[in-house]
Amino acid sequence: VQHRATITDERKLGALLRSIDEYDGWPTIRAALQLLPLTMGRPGDVRHMQRSEIHFDKAMWRIPAERMKMRRPHDVPLSKQALAILRDIWPLSEGGELVLPSIRAADRPLSEGAMNSALRRMGYTQDEMTAHGFRSTASTILNERGFDPDVIEAALAHQDDNDVRRAYNRATYLTERVKLMQAWANILEELRALAGPKRQVA
Repeated sequence: VQHRATITDERKLGALLRSIDEYDGWPTIRAALQLLPLTMGRPGDVRHMQRSEIHFDKAMWRIPAERMKMRRPHDVPLSKQALAILRDIWPLSEGGELVLPSIRAADRPLSEGAMNSALRRMGYTQDEMTAHGFRSTASTILNERGFDPDVIEAALAHQDDNDVRRAYNRATYLTERVKLMQAWANILEELRALAGPKRQVA
């Protein structure tokens, strides 16, 4: 297990979210950093997000098996906040396949380095926060707030070692995950509103 730097203090998370919203760099980098906490996705999954995988009518992001770490398809319920970001960024990838293309080429995804570099520009060191750290942030805060651990694990697309439980969880937790993802998005919105001023970069 590799340790990923992450922020789990709610007030500090709110300040980070505000800094991301005010980031004045490339729009797809800002959108990627906004979508990471909202989707609980791995940075690689978010960076390689395809336009064909986004279903606005169903409020769902359907990641095919070949793109998932565990080689199983994964449906990500999209909150109202996530859908708003996607609709805002959608015109920038018109004519291409990627939702969040690179600055340099429309057919290449953003690099994880670009996302981490943006966090550094905001004043967060690699020992404080990484793009991958948003998953631990979500897991920690949702567990601390008393949400169902099994639903959280399903939202993170973690593999259950028990075959029967794994099949059961995949079949039954989508409704709960829809509620969880919207509740999480609402929590993030509250934390952003309650946060103090964004961090000043020296």
